[in-house]
Amino acid sequence: MLLRRDRAMTGILIMLDVAFHAGRSGTVNAADIATRAGLARRGIEPLLQTLSRSTLLESVRGPRGGYRLGRPRRDISLADIVSTIIAPDSEGEEGSTGDLFTKVLDPFWREEDQKIVERFKDLTLDDLVRKAEAAGLRRPMAEPIMFSI
Repeated sequence: MLLRRDRAMTGILIMLDVAFHAGRSGTVNAADIATRAGLARRGIEPLLQTLSRSTLLESVRGPRGGYRLGRPRRDISLADIVSTIIAPDSEGEEGSTGDLFTKVLDPFWREEDQKIVERFKDLTLDDLVRKAEAAGLRRPMAEPIMFSI
């Protein structure tokens, strides 16, 4: 379930960081993502690998390597990200088994979770990048074009 997962929010944060700082043309490395997010690099590596395997991210090797979006940010919904991130983890859910949980709280939580999933289908990374820009965050400047004659 989405509401119980910090992992889903971290996955969205990683994708937003890549969209904001690299997009489809540039790359960002895992250490920079971790630093900006205030997370441990070793903690986000499994998520980066999962997102790369799903083609939401592309992994670029080499000295200027890192991660970039696998497709345009307007084509990546938050639901795509969340379903990719929580799919491997969904089998391991453990929780309460009492009557209040199984007859009241769990059905309620599932309803609210479904509402969030429906909302996330309509939101894209492009929407979040625009919110970041509206909040006054500055995107990094692209490297200037250098010509040699």
